[in-house]
Amino acid sequence: MYGKKKERLYVYDLVEEPAITYPMSYSVSHSLLENEMFHDALIAVHMVDFENMVVPQQASEIFATLGAGGFVIYKEQYVVGYFGGKLMYLESSGWKGLQATQEIFKLENWLV
Repeated sequence: MYGKKKERLYVYDLVEEPAITYPMSYSVSHSLLENEMFHDALIAVHMVDFENMVVPQQASEIFATLGAGGFVIYKEQYVVGYFGGKLMYLESSGWKGLQATQEIFKLENWLV
């Protein structure tokens, strides 16, 4: 009946001197609070460090990463996960559904 309790993950707990300081924190579940793949994606966004990421050649690469429990980056600013059969992007207040716009289908907007 009640949703799982969310916890605050502060960017400064992951990165001492982030290049991007907004948002300063995220509301996430306890399991994501301890998820290293999730941390890596957040660090990449907040440090603007996409050196280890590539633009996918096919959409299947995005879904393979998500299906393996990983996270991808959308437009170099949003961490995207796959929950309950939906693509979700992370905002400070929690996960929001990713709207299917024309932009979402352009592979150059994604990093895996």
